[in-house]
Amino acid sequence: MPLRWKYESVVTAFLQNQLPPPEIPEITVLGRSNVGKSSLINRLVGQKIARSSGTPGKTRSINFFRLAGKHPFYLVDLPGYGYSAVSQETRQGWKRLVDAYTARSATVLHLHLVDFRHGFLKADQQLREWLAHQEAPTVTVFTKADKISKGKWKTLLASYYKGQEPAFVTSAESGAGVDELRLFLEDYVDRSLASDGPEEE
Repeated sequence: MPLRWKYESVVTAFLQNQLPPPEIPEITVLGRSNVGKSSLINRLVGQKIARSSGTPGKTRSINFFRLAGKHPFYLVDLPGYGYSAVSQETRQGWKRLVDAYTARSATVLHLHLVDFRHGFLKADQQLREWLAHQEAPTVTVFTKADKISKGKWKTLLASYYKGQEPAFVTSAESGAGVDELRLFLEDYVDRSLASDGPEEE
């Protein structure tokens, strides 16, 4: 039977002083606007806890979804990026909030979501460069794989991705790859705690 997490609560931070204390492991979910972050989070958890929208740039906060597997941890939904229709003031506000978030010490892993139909666009490349300077490692998660014939997945993945760390091909619509990603994240939280990461409450 596939592993399931228990959803416990959510903390929504629009301002720096609303960020929760860094007491348990945190796994961030990042990606271009409309890449399917909310849909994937909902599929991972098995219930609708993150609001998805067809309007790019809608998320203007950092949402901390507290989950319990073997240990409690946060899935952290960061604002989408690469959407130019929002104002410069809004983008600067996002940047200040995200900078304050990354200054904390609880992040154990970043999940970089990339639309499997398009691969690494310019905004994705910019995010990869930013993530390369963060302390926590990054894993690439390709989304919307149901839009591509499964027979093309292997070739397409090889054309996009030559990293040494694992990459996951997923679909929130069909559930493809979601169980594998969930098990990987559960194990990652376990290992982060075993290696003197943030302590469990």
